[in-house]
Amino acid sequence: MLFNSFEFLIFFPVVTVLFFLIPHRYRWLHLLVASCGFYMAFIPIYIFILLLTIVIDYYAGILIENAEGSQRRFYLAMSLVANIGVLAVFKYYNFFIDNVNSLLHLSSPTASLPLLNIILPIGLSFHTFQAMSYTIEVYRRNQPAERHFGIYALYVMFYPQLVAGPIERPQNVLYQFHQRQYFNYSRVASGLRLMAWGLFKKVVIADRMAYLVNEVYNTPHDYRGLPLLVATIFFSVQIYCDFSGYSDMALGAARVMGFELMKNFDRPYFSKSISEFWRRWHISLSTWFKDYLYISLGGNRVALPRACFNLFFVFMVSGLWHGANWTFIVWGALHGIYLVVGMLTKSARNRFIERTNLTFLNNALLNTALTYGLVAFAWIFFRANTLHDAVYVIRHTLDLSPDLWHISAVKVFYKRNEWLALAGALAVLFVVEKYQFRLSIGNWLAQQATPVRWAMYYGIVLYIALLGAFEHVQFIYFQF
Repeated sequence: MLFNSFEFLIFFPVVTVLFFLIPHRYRWLHLLVASCGFYMAFIPIYIFILLLTIVIDYYAGILIENAEGSQRRFYLAMSLVANIGVLAVFKYYNFFIDNVNSLLHLSSPTASLPLLNIILPIGLSFHTFQAMSYTIEVYRRNQPAERHFGIYALYVMFYPQLVAGPIERPQNVLYQFHQRQYFNYSRVASGLRLMAWGLFKKVVIADRMAYLVNEVYNTPHDYRGLPLLVATIFFSVQIYCDFSGYSDMALGAARVMGFELMKNFDRPYFSKSISEFWRRWHISLSTWFKDYLYISLGGNRVALPRACFNLFFVFMVSGLWHGANWTFIVWGALHGIYLVVGMLTKSARNRFIERTNLTFLNNALLNTALTYGLVAFAWIFFRANTLHDAVYVIRHTLDLSPDLWHISAVKVFYKRNEWLALAGALAVLFVVEKYQFRLSIGNWLAQQATPVRWAMYYGIVLYIALLGAFEHVQFIYFQF
C-alpha cells in the first residue's frame, strides 16, 4: 500500500481512529494486524518471510540475554546469519549467479548456473537491518530482550516505517509501544502537517520530475547535451523529495498516534562537504553503518591506511545494500573515494589556504555548490540502468551545443503551465529548507493566527490536489 494512494487515504484515518478508541492493552494487536494488512497489500505471501525472521530474532534476543561468553556470540551469529541469509537469497543470489555465469561463458558459452524466479520482497533491506540492530543491541547489553512477542513483532512490522525506514534502534521505539498514548491535538496537527509536506514533495515535485527523468534515463542514447543535464539535476531533486517525502509521511503518521521516529533527513543539499552530506542524508542508514560496521572495523582509531580502507569498504557495502547492480556499487565506491580523498587532503588544503590567503576557497556557497556537484555526478550511476548507460550520460552530458532540437527535447516533456507549477513548488521547497536552519517551519506555522494558518493549510492541499501526480508512482527506495 502506497502512502500516495487512495487506499491509504482510507487506511490511515480508520487505523488511527480505532487506535485511540480501543483500550491500551489491545493497541499493540491492532497496530500489528494493521501493519500486516499494510504489508500484504503488496505481495501477501511474503509476510511469512518476515514472520520467520521475527520468530528467530525474538528467541535469539532472549537466548543472548540469558547466555554468557561464547554462547552469546553463537546466538547472535545465528540471528545475523538468518537475516543476512534471507537478504542474500532474495536480493543478491541472481546478481551473484549472473556474474559467475559471465565468467563461465568465457571458457564455455553453454555453461551456466540456474537463476531463481523470485521477486524481491518490498523493503527487505530496511526491516532486515532494523531486526539486526535489535539483536546486536541486546548482545551489547544496551537493550533488554523484549519478552512480549507481539510488541517485538510490531517493532519490526510497524507500518509507517516498515518498507522504507527510518531504520530504527530498539532503544528508541520498543519502549514507546508499551506506553499509553493519549489524543493530543497539537501533536496530531504537527503529524498531519508533516504528512502533508511529505506528500507535497512526493506527488508535486518528485513524481512530476519523474516524467522527464524516466524518459531520458530509460533511453539515454536517444539524447545528448541539455536533456541529459536536466534529467541528472532533476533526479537529484526527485530522489531527495521522493525519499524524504516518504520519511516525512512516516514520521507524521507515527506522530499522530503518539510515536516519535528518528529524523532521516536534514537538508542534505545545503551540506558544505561530502562528510556533512552523509550526516544529513538517510541518517538512519548512515548511522547504522557507522555504529555496526565502521566502528566494528576500527573506525578512525587505527592507522591512517586502515581508516581509509574502513571508510571505503563501508561505502562499498552501502552501495551493495542499495541494490544488486554494479551501478550501485560504483555509486557507493565514488562516495567512498570522495571521503577518503577529503580525509587525506584536509590538512594540506587548510595549509594551502592559510599560506596563499585564498580564503574564498572556504566560502560556504562555493563548498555547497562543489558538494552538490559531486553528489549529482554520483547520482548518475545510481539512476542509470547499466554502467554502459552511466558512461554514455557522463560523456554526452556536457555536449551543450546550441542545437534547437536538444532544447526542444527538454521542453516537450512539460507544458508551459507545468514548468511554472514545478518552478513554484521548487521555490516553496527552497524557502522552507533554507529557513529551517533558523527555525522550525512547523512550529512557526502553529504560532500563526488561525486565518493565516488555515489559509496555508488550504493552499498546500489545493496545490497537491491540482498539481500532484497521482498515478500511484512507487517510492524509489521501496525497491531496496
